[in-house]
Amino acid sequence: MFNQVESLKVISDEQYKKLEVLKPDIKKNEQDLLNIMIGLRKLIRVCGDDPTRDGLEETPFRVLKAYLEYTEGYREDPRKHLEKEFDVDGHQELVIVKDIEFNSLCEHHFAPFHGRVHIGYIPNKKITGLSKFGRLVDGYSKRFQVQERLTTQIADAIDEVLQAQGVMVVVEAKHMCMCGRGIKKATSSTTTSAIRGSFKDNAQLRNEFLSLIK
Repeated sequence: MFNQVESLKVISDEQYKKLEVLKPDIKKNEQDLLNIMIGLRKLIRVCGDDPTRDGLEETPFRVLKAYLEYTEGYREDPRKHLEKEFDVDGHQELVIVKDIEFNSLCEHHFAPFHGRVHIGYIPNKKITGLSKFGRLVDGYSKRFQVQERLTTQIADAIDEVLQAQGVMVVVEAKHMCMCGRGIKKATSSTTTSAIRGSFKDNAQLRNEFLSLIK
């Protein structure tokens, strides 16, 4: 039975329609998609279950579809969300957007990690809509990531696109590759930060930002 499943030759039109919502040109990779689904069936078998049983038979397709959704950040330039700008000549004080939730995948194990992003910046004549920071975070987090790179990418985008006087980003996250497997420290969390411009030389400004996000 399993060999018959491994010899899968086509993906149904209905399945393609579901995939095309996430990636319109997906049919260009038909053989890759078939190989992925066959490989997932083999993985189920190696782990000790029957990939043809009810409940698992459609799992390879569902996993493929889910990963296209998890990684939709590759199909956009997150920086473009910041290009909608507004003039604020009179405001050059700290702006904070905190507790931006995100979900991502660790590039080492494809295990999920999730948490919150806190962003602070000092405008330089220009600001952007507050919702754009959430879209920026999603654009970079919906990729295979490490937390350190995610933090840097968010800070660099704000610094370069908005040309802010200063930027500070703090990311707090729990990693399932550490909490749910391996060392299995369920209560552990990781905090990373990135600092640009006036935040680097102004300890009082950094402390104000840190106190306000707690």
